[in-house]
Amino acid sequence: MYKVHIQPGWELKNESGVPLPPRVVELLLAVYETGSLAAGARRIGMSYRYAWGLLQQAQAVFGKPLLRMTRGRGAQLTAIGERVVWADKRIAARLSPMLESLATELETEIERALRVQSLPLRIHASHGFGVETLRRTMAERDLPLDLKYRSPDDALAALRNGACDLAGLHLPIGELEQELLRHYLERLAPAADRVLHLAMRRQGLVVAPGNPKGIRRLADLVRGDVRFIHRQPGSGTRLLLECMLARQDIAFAAITPCDVEELTHAAVAAYVASGLADAGFALEPPARRYGLDFIPMITEHYFFLCRGEALESGRIAELRELLGSESFRHSLGLLPGYDPSYCGNVQTLEEAFPSIRAML
Repeated sequence: MYKVHIQPGWELKNESGVPLPPRVVELLLAVYETGSLAAGARRIGMSYRYAWGLLQQAQAVFGKPLLRMTRGRGAQLTAIGERVVWADKRIAARLSPMLESLATELETEIERALRVQSLPLRIHASHGFGVETLRRTMAERDLPLDLKYRSPDDALAALRNGACDLAGLHLPIGELEQELLRHYLERLAPAADRVLHLAMRRQGLVVAPGNPKGIRRLADLVRGDVRFIHRQPGSGTRLLLECMLARQDIAFAAITPCDVEELTHAAVAAYVASGLADAGFALEPPARRYGLDFIPMITEHYFFLCRGEALESGRIAELRELLGSESFRHSLGLLPGYDPSYCGNVQTLEEAFPSIRAML
């Protein structure tokens, strides 16, 4: 199976149009993570002398140093160096899921053109780290996959019109289950649909290390000193947060928003980590990845919905075998806040979410 890898890239120029030298951002990232210019240079296969020269060129572009060397304390990024690093992290966090989705589309087109494989499994799913783990594992096993990251509403629409085999959704465990189910009800086929479980996962408030603003609960978000980074309208996480706020009689409009809305959990975490927001609502893995504090608020089921008659088809049968394997469950369990206990289990909608009975 052919593999397509797409990496985000960007260029920064000064007022005179002079760009930062190639690999400067890569070097700064390595120094940020290792705390040493020598160690950072080694990590990316660059000599110390070349790395030092590269930084001098970068300083000439900005007119200011990007790195500060301190005897006995290694190397620290200056304010402009930190901004460059966080710009790169935000770009990667925002674009990587979309580029991964595009890569699988291109792989599918290449396979179709060469006619070396049958059609891939088509999954439309909201973005999450369990889905990323699934995509990576299927690639390692050469299992063809056409993955598109879509909102839950769009994924369900694709399932209903036959544009995908499985739609990825997430529903909270507890009081809000029925409320969220009601939102999706018109696009569900309770008698015919089947739930294929992936994982339970935690969502919560993502805040700066040490939680300097003392944010503990949703009511703290309406304080005037708290800047909040939202997910985009239509996302399952945005819908979940809106329902949680309404349940506590907290006005969504009372929260002070940032001037952008992010498309992924990782982008939310990166925004908070860069200091541009005080809090966001996201999954736990990106919070840990960026060294942030995480305040769990709710646990939810992430699952795939498919038509019952399609369960035994070749591609879905392969997927069920993969989800039920100990190795895949172990990989899911390594994700912070993820519980693979139900991974691979198949249920009807009523079995998985009993509150739907009251709506039928």
